[in-house]
Amino acid sequence: MNLIVVGCGRVGAELSYRLFKSGHQVIVIDSNRESFNRLHSDFRGRTLEGDCLAENVLERAGIKEVNGLAAVTNSDTLNAVVAHTAHTFYNVPVVVARNYDPNLRVVIEAFGLQTVSSTFWGAQRVEELLINPTQRMIYSAGNGEVEVYEIVVPGIWGGHTLGELLEPLTQCYPVAVTRAGRSALPEMKTILQAGDVINVSTTYEGIGGLTSRLSGKAEA
Repeated sequence: MNLIVVGCGRVGAELSYRLFKSGHQVIVIDSNRESFNRLHSDFRGRTLEGDCLAENVLERAGIKEVNGLAAVTNSDTLNAVVAHTAHTFYNVPVVVARNYDPNLRVVIEAFGLQTVSSTFWGAQRVEELLINPTQRMIYSAGNGEVEVYEIVVPGIWGGHTLGELLEPLTQCYPVAVTRAGRSALPEMKTILQAGDVINVSTTYEGIGGLTSRLSGKAEA
């Protein structure tokens, strides 16, 4: 794929290198030539110094032919404008904008753009690890609004059905049940055994309710 990365800060440099190592054709745009020093020594993509809002710079980067663009500068406003321009005026198929300030996230999303909010997701993930270290998050969608957790069934829930555990909760949906190394699609009538592993798709609020039930803080 032909891809443009706008911004060669720490995130942009790492992203550009990962894309290059995966076999993609990458061009990195930044207004500061010294920013390209952050790129890995064996990066063989293109670099372009210039104002990423300038039409001639974007077109020199090949924006009319690229498959995707990531705007990952340290300015939410700049990322939103560049991403919106790529999506609306150049019809770039896939556009992603990085967001720093959670308060400005809705502004970027209002453009209908894919957004990665490192501050919001990072803070939520650290909180999860601090408060519920026994639960393992194995997949995160979007910016962590929906996640899939791996939950080990404690002894107090052995003999109860999956429905008894989950049906009183909102925003908790079973994905799989694994027992003795073998996984199956879940049924609410499945009788749980201590040590079963349940994969649950849920929200941040949902995992809080499930945690309480599993620990016996809510009525079983």
